[in-house]
Amino acid sequence: MNSIKALLLASLVAGSVVAVQAAPLKTDLAASGVSAVFKQMNVPVEAPFRTFAAQIDYDAAKPAAASASVEITTASFDIGDAMYNKEVAKKEWFNSAQFPKATFVSTSIAPAGAGKLTVSGKLTLKGKSANVTFPLTVKAAGAKTVFEGQLPIKRLAFNIGEGEWKDTSMVADEVVIKFRVTAAPASTAK
Repeated sequence: MNSIKALLLASLVAGSVVAVQAAPLKTDLAASGVSAVFKQMNVPVEAPFRTFAAQIDYDAAKPAAASASVEITTASFDIGDAMYNKEVAKKEWFNSAQFPKATFVSTSIAPAGAGKLTVSGKLTLKGKSANVTFPLTVKAAGAKTVFEGQLPIKRLAFNIGEGEWKDTSMVADEVVIKFRVTAAPASTAK
């Protein structure tokens, strides 16, 4: 009977260790950022989203078991001028009143060489969803892990820029979403 109890206790302890390893990482928002890079009248512009949340479950020993989700507040897009920021929140652009969040949820994460992953998932923006795949670099920074990548999209595929703003000579159709997420296990995050 004692051997059964010992086996049960060992199983519970082992299960606890596995659960700790699979715990989501805590994002260091001060060391993280998400921005959009686009061309306006052929001039490159990079503007950040000031409010976002990222949930990452990652174990370097098991990268294929990783998962990630990101939620961005569209009204937090900061072009650097209050008037323009209000404009891009309007119906023609992000329509932040009806679609306050843009989201990405991974469906697979695959190793792609040393310090590299290939991430696939669903991007939802302004009520439109698309399956996307992009490369991601991963590097250790002390107790933290830094995830960096770029996701090219076509803004018109998501109805970003309706009406007269469909004119790609004013604002190019090509947009690159750039991100850097720094995260650590919750027990070491500060």
